Amino acid sequence: MAKQSAGILLFRFKNKQPEVFLVHPGGPFFRNKDDGAWSIPKGEFTDGEEALDAAVREFEEETGLVLTGEFIPLDPVTQKGGKKVYAWAIAGDIDHETIVSNTFEIEWPPRSAKKQTFPEVDKAGWFDVETAKVKINAAQVEFLKNLLIKLKSS
Repeated sequence: MAKQSAGILLFRFKNKQPEVFLVHPGGPFFRNKDDGAWSIPKGEFTDGEEALDAAVREFEEETGLVLTGEFIPLDPVTQKGGKKVYAWAIAGDIDHETIVSNTFEIEWPPRSAKKQTFPEVDKAGWFDVETAKVKINAAQVEFLKNLLIKLKSS
């Protein structure tokens, strides 16, 4: 079965224009990557876990913050490699400078037999939608488009 992830697209309004909250993956593989490397806070879940519960859990793991409120379902997307990503949007405003991410450990450098610990997310930021379309993983651009449609219809 293909992998599946769930995440949250946090949004706010600044000068009456929507902004979205994105995170940049930590670790050595993404250190020098920017455009196309950012993501909504998300993570994998199993068949035994509800997707929205996983999305809220992953948001907390990657930012240190717990979200509550009205979650707006967005249409799922399929990323390169076949991973299906489910997402919900929610209005909110957090300080991107104060997030605290969990960590992971890998052998680094490769074949060195040395383990290093890296944050799952090394930075976060607020972006206007047009900038976010450049920064975010290409498949996740659909979440941004879907959010705009939902905001116009509300």
